[in-house]
Amino acid sequence: MVRCWKRSETGRLEDSQCMDEGPAVSRRFSHKAFWVTLSATLLLGIIALSVTGHLWLRQTDAESLQVVRITVPDQTGTLINRSALVDKHNNLVTYSVTSQANHTSTVLFDVKHGLICYKPENQDTCFLRKMERSDYENVHSFLQQSTQQESLLVLLGNETQRHTEFLGVMGGSKVDMSTLEEPLQALCQHSSIHWTRRQDGPGKQRLVYFCIDICFPSNICVSVCFYYLPE
Repeated sequence: MVRCWKRSETGRLEDSQCMDEGPAVSRRFSHKAFWVTLSATLLLGIIALSVTGHLWLRQTDAESLQVVRITVPDQTGTLINRSALVDKHNNLVTYSVTSQANHTSTVLFDVKHGLICYKPENQDTCFLRKMERSDYENVHSFLQQSTQQESLLVLLGNETQRHTEFLGVMGGSKVDMSTLEEPLQALCQHSSIHWTRRQDGPGKQRLVYFCIDICFPSNICVSVCFYYLPE
């Protein structure tokens, strides 16, 4: 308690007692400071966890990427180099074939969605087809590679199994880009996309326009050849 003075109705100053509000004000200030400090601590903790989680995800994605380089002799014995970017986290294999003219054809195996997309060199067209059992088996040989970020495989010509696949291009069946997932959209940006289907062969009346040779770590090489089907 503290002593206070107040003026009476007659104008005289009278002695009275009043409450000391100092401790109450101090308590209110301490309470407010506590909640401000707690809120700031929680905010800093959330920011730290977000940054840590983001860095961990980036590190995980980087560790899941692997470059596989394949050297294989062609039919004449000339060594041909191939490379594949293996994304085990997203079940993607991006296969690149570079010609002697330094043009690159790309084949994207989207295992998660069961699709293969072919982007030939010097063309603004992509060709799409659904994966079959043999495709899953071949691509699985990439996904089974060691966790090293880069590896080199040399396939021996006398031990390599070779065969040819023919894909008929359905020229009238364009694919809507918006229906595809992001990796396929990125590969075929500004390109038209057509469905293909496997055929026994083009026949004498059809011309094979181009072929893409793909070799897998399982010692299997596939020459995929394209021709256009009548609409």
